[in-house]
Amino acid sequence: MAGWRPVLAATAGALLLAGCSGGASGGPKAEGTPKEGAGTSPSASASSVNEPYTLAEDRAPKTRAEAVAFVRELTVRPDYFGTGYRERDPFESDPAEWAVLGEDCLWRREALPGTVLASLTRMYELPAKGGKGPVYVSLTVTVHQDVVSARRDMAGSLEEALRCPGQQLNATDRVLDLFSRADAFADARSVISDDDLTESGNWAADGGKAHPFDWYKFRMGPVTVAATTRHGSGRTEAEDSAVTTDMGKGMTFVAASIDSKGRAGETAEPTGTTGAGQ
Repeated sequence: MAGWRPVLAATAGALLLAGCSGGASGGPKAEGTPKEGAGTSPSASASSVNEPYTLAEDRAPKTRAEAVAFVRELTVRPDYFGTGYRERDPFESDPAEWAVLGEDCLWRREALPGTVLASLTRMYELPAKGGKGPVYVSLTVTVHQDVVSARRDMAGSLEEALRCPGQQLNATDRVLDLFSRADAFADARSVISDDDLTESGNWAADGGKAHPFDWYKFRMGPVTVAATTRHGSGRTEAEDSAVTTDMGKGMTFVAASIDSKGRAGETAEPTGTTGAGQ
C-alpha cells in the first residue's frame, strides 16, 4: 500500500486556512478565488471565524424533490478548481442514482437507497496542453435524509479503501494503492466542515502509466461533498501538489455556498434582546 502523500494532506491545510482566515467582516478571505467574473467569493453569509461551515438538519431538504432542487441550484464553477478548467461531456449525473463500490471493487451507478434524497456529480477537466496530460475532476453533493445517515456514509467511505485498495472506476480506469485517513474533530481536521476524510493513491488507464489520484470528502450536517482528481502526465511534483491544493480550494467555495444556503433567511436577533440562544 502506498504511503501517505504529503500533497493530499496539504489539501486539508488549504481548507483549514480558507475556513479560518477572517477579514474585517468576520468572513473567510477568498484565498485562491477564481479571477474571472464577478461574485466569485461565497463568503457573504459564511460562518464566523473558527466556526465550521455546516447545514442544520432542520434547514436541509426534507423531500427528494427539495433535495434535487438543492443540488441543482448549488453553483459549482469550473474555475473554482483553477484557471483553464471546463465542463466535461457528459457533465452531470442522474440525481436519482449514486456510485456504489461492489464487493468485486468495481464502481457502479445504482438507484438511491431510502436514506439518500439526491446525489449529483458534476465533472470537469483541465485539457491537455504543453506536453501535460489532462486533469479530471469530479465533485459530488449528496443529500441524506438525516445527519445519522450522512455519518454512516462517511464511515462506509473510510472502510472502502481498506476493503478495496485497488478499485475499478470504469471500463478503462483503475485506482491503485489507496490510502485513507480521517481526522478527528479538534485534531488535524479541517474547520470548514463537521468531519472529513482524505484518500490518496494512483490511477491508470488501459494499463498505462500510473499518475496521482486524490479524493476528499466532508460532511456538513446531512449533506456530504466528495471530490476526486485524476492527475495528467508530464507534471512535476510541485505541479501535482498545486492541482491537489486547487481542488481543495474549490471545495471550500462549495462548502461556503452550502453554509450560506442553510443560513439564508435566518431571523436577526431583536435589538436589546439578551441571552437568546443561537
